[in-house]
Amino acid sequence: MGLLSSKNKEILVGPLSVNNPVVIQMLGICSALAVTSKLEPAIVMGISVTAVMAFANVIISLMRNTIPNRIRIIVQLVVVAALVTIVSEVLKAYAYDVNKQLSVFVGLIITNCILMGRLEAFALGNGPWESFLDGVGNGLGYTLILIIVGFFRELLGSGTLLGFQVIPEKFYELGYVNNGLMILPPMALIVIAVIIWVHRGRNKELQEN
Repeated sequence: MGLLSSKNKEILVGPLSVNNPVVIQMLGICSALAVTSKLEPAIVMGISVTAVMAFANVIISLMRNTIPNRIRIIVQLVVVAALVTIVSEVLKAYAYDVNKQLSVFVGLIITNCILMGRLEAFALGNGPWESFLDGVGNGLGYTLILIIVGFFRELLGSGTLLGFQVIPEKFYELGYVNNGLMILPPMALIVIAVIIWVHRGRNKELQEN
């Protein structure tokens, strides 16, 4: 089997659309409420989760035949906690301002249900390469939703993107007002609901009979 066989391509690309962990499996929504009021922390959180998920999948896959079943969750938590600690320290060193914006949510990656779900559902039963692709694919699927939500919340709520003013000052002079509701956590849920609605509308096979 090639490194990028059709099966492996599906493992990598599937979570970006038809098997998206947020839109289809309804996982990871809690963190989307907390870190998407601005686009930058949404991107950084997505990249962090992707990195942790990919390497955690590989490590658990390599260890899967030696982990006693009764302590597998503990082992998974230890692996994830170690990776999250590394990510947190890297952010403190190279992206301190963003790390402050993310606050405790970087540490809470360990409780992300997408991550633990992929370790249980995939890494424990597949090889390292497939597990790596699964981690990257699901991480990118999660990141994609965060970016979409963060894009609209920051644009409509603050008139900026990545901290840069996007909506012209002339609009404000004509009476345009930023929608303050967009930066409140409930609006993230509404934006995700709209994404799910659009996604289900474009993928009729996903609709329940």
